[in-house]
Amino acid sequence: MFVHLWDSTFSEVEWRQWLSTTDRFGVLAVNNLDPLKAPVVLPTHFTLAGTQVFVHFARPNPAWPHLEAAQAAGGEVTLAITGDYAFIPGQWRAASGVPAEHGVPTSYYAAVQFTCSLSVVDDHDEKVAIVSAQMADFQPGVGHADVGDESAPFVRMMSGIRAVRLEILSVAAKFKYDDHKSLDFRQSVSAKLEERGLGLDREAAAEQRRRLAEVGDSQSRSKN
Repeated sequence: MFVHLWDSTFSEVEWRQWLSTTDRFGVLAVNNLDPLKAPVVLPTHFTLAGTQVFVHFARPNPAWPHLEAAQAAGGEVTLAITGDYAFIPGQWRAASGVPAEHGVPTSYYAAVQFTCSLSVVDDHDEKVAIVSAQMADFQPGVGHADVGDESAPFVRMMSGIRAVRLEILSVAAKFKYDDHKSLDFRQSVSAKLEERGLGLDREAAAEQRRRLAEVGDSQSRSKN
């Protein structure tokens, strides 16, 4: 993922905080066993735990041979997450004194990509621990039985899944909200997004305003 200086994350705290406010859903990409075929891409919820990420898939999933091959070769996989995105029409970005139809459109979005090593998990107790961590992440407090309770359905279902433990090797985080533009420009686009109110417009506006509060009117991070 290409990241301009002005789109880069301020810190690890920023991208972790952003992920904590999302639904933690992304795509896991692994190289295909056949190098002439496209990578295998798996949409999935995930749980972030320090430097590790937990996911699980159904045992019949055809991705397992590709994941096993990556593990055996010591290869890498990518987990990509994108959110708070919106299309910005060119008219909104036209410079002062320039015809509106000459404005250049763009996309706003937040994105985090993890490059990871992986371990396929088949051990029953380890799977129970991983699924328990995911349940605590997505259904904290109440609303589900103990995953390890023999009388609950989860234990009996463990044979139907396999888990993957991802160890994060590197992180690329991008917050593309025109930080290199003037304060007035960014405020104007945020207002237009809030007024349009389609899809994730308001979420994108909120991210732009959050970044604006950090950057202010300074354009020292760079210019286009």
